[in-house]
Amino acid sequence: MEEQHGAPEQAAAGKSHGGLGGSYKVIVYELENFQGKRCELSAECPSLTDSLLEKVGSIQVKSGPWLGFESRAFRGEQFVLEKGDYPRWDAWSNSRNSDSLLSLRPLNIVGWL
Repeated sequence: MEEQHGAPEQAAAGKSHGGLGGSYKVIVYELENFQGKRCELSAECPSLTDSLLEKVGSIQVKSGPWLGFESRAFRGEQFVLEKGDYPRWDAWSNSRNSDSLLSLRPLNIVGWL
């Protein structure tokens, strides 16, 4: 299979801010170990596979945290993705029933008063 690299697609318009005032940023790759087509997100994406990628093989969270969902439209099992590298599906999920991640959104953390 031929590896595709190039400038990451900017898939989200506008600015979102992370838990401590930083911006949200995640890079999603089609293949495991950060290979293949990639897409950079800075805001929620209800369906990663509609036009951006065929599947999600690995993820790099640059700033966040993010909430990943096994189904489109933010449905199904949820996965909290903190800053770091997730080279394959079992790095973000310990579920034997779910090996897919089809939607992502920034996780807004609100402090207690």
